[in-house]
Amino acid sequence: MTPYYETKLGKLYHGDCLEIMPQLEPVDLVLTDPPYPDYHVGKYKYDESKILALGELNCKQLIFWTSKVDFVLDYSAVHIWDKKTGCGSQYERIFERNGEKNYKLYSHYFINSTVAASFTGDTFTGHPSQKPKTLLFKLLQDSKTSGIVYDPFLGSGTTAIACERLGRKWIGIEISEKYCEIAAKRIESEASQLKLFA
Repeated sequence: MTPYYETKLGKLYHGDCLEIMPQLEPVDLVLTDPPYPDYHVGKYKYDESKILALGELNCKQLIFWTSKVDFVLDYSAVHIWDKKTGCGSQYERIFERNGEKNYKLYSHYFINSTVAASFTGDTFTGHPSQKPKTLLFKLLQDSKTSGIVYDPFLGSGTTAIACERLGRKWIGIEISEKYCEIAAKRIESEASQLKLFA
């Protein structure tokens, strides 16, 4: 199985996570933002079996989820991501599985434009579900785990970028080749910047 892109710390695979996941080495943390059953359903082709497959992994998990539909797996805690917006969906939930029972609040601006990205020191990729880098950094730090971080719905690559910044090993899968390319370019840029300051 050949990665679409890789660094010293991680590998990005292009394809369906249900097909690729059984071939992967064991992982220590799942940090992911899967398609939601009530948001861009046609575009992202929500498939509950892909969420249920995460239930087979016996590791700590942090899974972003809509505020409007019940989560389909068991969980140990529910965290809230306050998007600091005054309209629309003002928060999303982050379900923690196989982990702590403390409920936390994370306040980080939603990255939905170049202006929002500039304000927060991020980059807007055009992905409608892009998560802020600062939020992913914080979740990784709070996870109190080491080892490999797995994101089966990598999107524009924010989880991998956070891992690169924090020196964490990672595996990402993305079904869209368009977003694989965007993610690869972003990860490469992050890895190059880190080398400059090493």
